[in-house]
Amino acid sequence: MNEDPNSGEPSAGSDAAVLRHALRHEIRQVAPMPGQGALVALCGLPGTGKSHFAAALKRRTPCVVLGSDRMRKTLVSQPRYTRQEHARVFRAAHLLVEALLEEGFPVVFDATNLTARARDPLRDIASRAGAPLVLVQFDAPPQLVRQRLARRSRGQASDSYSDADWRIYCRLYPGQEPVSAPHLDVDSSKDTGTVVEEVARLLEERAR
Repeated sequence: MNEDPNSGEPSAGSDAAVLRHALRHEIRQVAPMPGQGALVALCGLPGTGKSHFAAALKRRTPCVVLGSDRMRKTLVSQPRYTRQEHARVFRAAHLLVEALLEEGFPVVFDATNLTARARDPLRDIASRAGAPLVLVQFDAPPQLVRQRLARRSRGQASDSYSDADWRIYCRLYPGQEPVSAPHLDVDSSKDTGTVVEEVARLLEERAR
């Protein structure tokens, strides 16, 4: 395994290869689009419905869902959620996103992507790959989020990869920045089917 000589950690390329191998079955189930792919980037605090939306979109139309929580636990068996670990996970994730786009895959990147600084690399990746970028911003009433995160902490949620709880939500809340670029808004306390259908149609039009 190649290592970054400055940190002693595996290189981003090696990490991206590990992630791709872990996701190989999901990737094989999706047919590449003609030309370049398309990137759907989900943005929002924990518990606001991003992973549920991604799963619904995947049921509606073939796409490769890359969830940051799953990718983190693929690379780090016992995450500590340090800045260094975060940087490592996202360097590898961004490399994999770009590679899949260049190969023509429709990609859904499920991560908090709370700030412009976090979203800018995705814009750059999509631009380099010649792929459209669809930003989807998520929100939900805090009381509903708290209930969802409590169910997750008790192991009652379908998302088994995230460790985020109400404390993490409260810590992240002040730092979120609204998406200023064109985007779709989702209030996951309401029916999300209309937005799922809209994104699915965008991906299907791209595939023609």
